[in-house]
Amino acid sequence: MAASILERMVIDRPMSFVERRIERVARADGRELTLEEFGPPSGAPLLFTHGFGQTRLAWEESALKLGAAGHRVLTLDARGHGDSDWSSNADYELDHFLDDLKRVLARLEQPPVFIGASMGGLLGMLAAGEFQTAPFRALVLVDIAPRWETAGVERILAFMRARIDGFASVDEAIALVQEYLPHRAQRHDAGSLQRYLRPTADGRWRWHWDPRLLESVQASAGPYMQRLGAAAAQLRLPTLLVSGALSDVVRPQAISEFLTLVTHAQHVEISDATHMVVGDRNTQFLHAVETFLAGL
Repeated sequence: MAASILERMVIDRPMSFVERRIERVARADGRELTLEEFGPPSGAPLLFTHGFGQTRLAWEESALKLGAAGHRVLTLDARGHGDSDWSSNADYELDHFLDDLKRVLARLEQPPVFIGASMGGLLGMLAAGEFQTAPFRALVLVDIAPRWETAGVERILAFMRARIDGFASVDEAIALVQEYLPHRAQRHDAGSLQRYLRPTADGRWRWHWDPRLLESVQASAGPYMQRLGAAAAQLRLPTLLVSGALSDVVRPQAISEFLTLVTHAQHVEISDATHMVVGDRNTQFLHAVETFLAGL
């Protein structure tokens, strides 16, 4: 894959370097997605997709460690998120994201293992259950199922709407995040959070995602549950569901329903993790994923 940026980063293993390559992928609307690759290009691919309102940076620690272990890891910024272009017509239905996913998959020489959190997991379920040609080698869903708790999703959306007009400073953004994620209060600093914000011409800092995303997410949520259930019932590939024990988005009943639909699926619950499993307990998450990959 052609790389527009090539850099090397030292990670926590002595004398270990991980190549990072960033490229742009054309969308159907003529705009572009940002795709980052870690590790040796010769490795079997792992494709990570983030949740609503996140970016590929959510996977960075995981990607560096898996890349150092010899995996070829790809992390994607969904349209309207991170460094990917915003849509000129507010085209943010799940089917638009699915079309983008097809374009990314077409660049790979072999089907990847797909790892998707929240919204990313919904895309993985739909692709694996609906595409005519099997798109993935295996599927990992991170705290998502065909049915979710409306109250948990509303809490996320309320956080996103809280400062749609941006912040006067990065410190102001830190205060809001600490209120939203009090269990991670000691882990936020200006340097790390600034990567998720954009300075604008009026001197304010705004989130990296297009505010128009919020216009479509609620209108389409209900109808998609039925479609997702039908897609899950069609899953035949190796599947792992990783859930957070403290999640307010995916409850035990939804997990039980999913495991009834996908009887061959494995399930790992991460203790002391909320819906934000990877950010809360990345070491335990990686252990679950590496164990699953070793069994493929």
